[in-house]
Amino acid sequence: MSISKRLTDILLALFCIILLSPLLIFVAICVFLTDGRPVFYRSERMKTPSEGFLLWKFRTMTVAKEDRGVSGGDKAARITPLGARLRRCRADELPQLWNILRGDISFVGPRPPLRRYVELRPDLYGQVLQSRPGVTGLATLVFHATEERLLAPCKTAEETEEIYLRRCVPVKARLDLIYQRNRSLCYDLALLWQTFTGVFSRR
Repeated sequence: MSISKRLTDILLALFCIILLSPLLIFVAICVFLTDGRPVFYRSERMKTPSEGFLLWKFRTMTVAKEDRGVSGGDKAARITPLGARLRRCRADELPQLWNILRGDISFVGPRPPLRRYVELRPDLYGQVLQSRPGVTGLATLVFHATEERLLAPCKTAEETEEIYLRRCVPVKARLDLIYQRNRSLCYDLALLWQTFTGVFSRR
């Protein structure tokens, strides 16, 4: 990661935390009062092919003892009413500002994958994770809605994983590598703006 990108991440994350602190507190209270503890969901993700970290989100699903893989139709019944609203406007991802400050992720980059998928597809993620993962990115903007549509009909964790690995991972990797070849501060700002306007258009 370049010095200018890291500096931009730190300054923008600090600004967002200060500006959005009332919203962060409000959402945390709502999750606690509506769905109880834990308020936050933490999941191991990878920032390099060999180095993991804990990604923070507001919890949007009921707690399950065994929870693995991406979210598909097999997990739809676990999404709480409040969680569905948070997901719709991506407010569940606000705690990732802490991950940005720590340097785990950037604002813009490939979405950080689960260790399981990095181990299953080292050929792809060895290239993709040469870029610092991010909250949003080209693959998120272009493919997220398609990914949700592909995974929504899945009834089991095994079916979700098969579809995800076969139809989602290769496409997202190609988009992430396009971003990698063209990344710049201006490109990052353009993708951030598209994410911001996209969230408000969905609302």
